[in-house]
Amino acid sequence: MSPFRSSVGLPDYIAAALCYLFPFAGGIVFLALEKRSRFVLFHSLQSLLAYGALMVGHVLAGLLPFIGPLLVALIFLISFGVWLLMTYHALRGSWYKLPWAGDIAERQLRRL
Repeated sequence: MSPFRSSVGLPDYIAAALCYLFPFAGGIVFLALEKRSRFVLFHSLQSLLAYGALMVGHVLAGLLPFIGPLLVALIFLISFGVWLLMTYHALRGSWYKLPWAGDIAERQLRRL
């Protein structure tokens, strides 16, 4: 566990986990409030990108007439898996990257 504190006063691994525990909203809150911890900023960006894409996919799949409900269920299961995986890694203090969202978050973090 990391001894570092985020600028919101929480240990950085707790702040990073909250980005995933409250999907999408947690990422927005910590992206707006965090000023110091690159670890928290990385996880907030990755959370926003991953859950944003999953939300768009969920809505678009719901519009499909026959296979839509099956795709919605599949996207829900993927979302739940991502939620568990990323919350676990954030609580461990790990910089675990999702395949495409992690790369984009890392590039954006370099610009900050």
